Amino acid sequence: MKRRTFVALAAAATSLTMSVTAAFANTVVDTMDRTVEVPDTVNRVLLGFYFEDFYAIGGPDAYSRVVAISRPAWEGWRNSQWKAYNAVNPALDSLVDVGEVDAGTFALEKAVAAKPDVAIIAAWQYRAMGDVVGKLEAAGIPVVVADYNAQTVEKHVASTLLIGKVIGAEERAQELVDNYVAAVSDVEARVAKALEARGGEKPKVYIELGHKGAGEYGNSYANKMWGGVIALAGGDNIAVGALENRGPLNPEYVIASNPDVIFIAGSYWMKRDNAVVMGFGVDPAQTRERLMPFTERAGWPGMKAVKNGQIYAVYHGGARTLYDYTFLQYMAKAMYPEAFADVDPVANHKAYYAKYLPIAAEGTFMLKLAD
Repeated sequence: MKRRTFVALAAAATSLTMSVTAAFANTVVDTMDRTVEVPDTVNRVLLGFYFEDFYAIGGPDAYSRVVAISRPAWEGWRNSQWKAYNAVNPALDSLVDVGEVDAGTFALEKAVAAKPDVAIIAAWQYRAMGDVVGKLEAAGIPVVVADYNAQTVEKHVASTLLIGKVIGAEERAQELVDNYVAAVSDVEARVAKALEARGGEKPKVYIELGHKGAGEYGNSYANKMWGGVIALAGGDNIAVGALENRGPLNPEYVIASNPDVIFIAGSYWMKRDNAVVMGFGVDPAQTRERLMPFTERAGWPGMKAVKNGQIYAVYHGGARTLYDYTFLQYMAKAMYPEAFADVDPVANHKAYYAKYLPIAAEGTFMLKLAD
């Protein structure tokens, strides 16, 4: 009897080992150079960030396999965007909310209880979560890290192919990668030609996050996020050398730098009445109303960008995405209008949404104050 029991248990253990091996037959290397074993078929995803990119890569039914999200990072940070997607896919409203890493509200218990096959998180979330990542993995939830925030072609490509492989959407991921690389390469070629014609002189650029309004200086970006976009667009970013990554620049430094072009990043932040409002359903007049006070800051009326009407607003949700090449085009065109006379970034932005996403890009996403 004991012998038969032992054999039965051994057979069951062997069967279990084989099924686990078969289930975790997909090996991926994420953007942190971590080798991760994920299920061969993923039906339940915990998604920490990059909500639109996941939609684009996974296709119209992408969210049928998502069981949990960091809702504050979507609904709170990109409220008009959240509402637009929720209108066409009300099921988003019932997804488990695991909280927000930056605010310290991430709920491990909720994440585990949602029983995801895999967790896809951003690199900044991975760094902030610390040992929570290990706890997720100990609970049998593989964690893979994407990174569009680095704002480099290499990381965009790696992140897209990674997500595509994890969810079995390799063909669509490759199409998006090819589209992105071609668009960025075109911008780089145009900028190089324009710089040659100008003797290598780059326009000075200042960018600021407009979530605090004109009354207080918001973050600027050096080498990542919008800083990465400015670099690709051929701008001389005044934050480089003054900041390690991101943070407010000294007002006197900004004024003394006398930038040629200024970009203010706006969005639809909740409970920020002075913020530069941009996004879905936003009237351009409302964006201009919030943008104008920046030009009236102490010392700003004398700056070249203000005097020459080179003040622009860009949608903050547009950076770190697979369509941020349209913002790259927009910013490069602001700096080198002659090189991009035949490029329509706004139309390209709308076309991307029409092809890859379930909603239309209707609202205010790129705007010049003086127009």
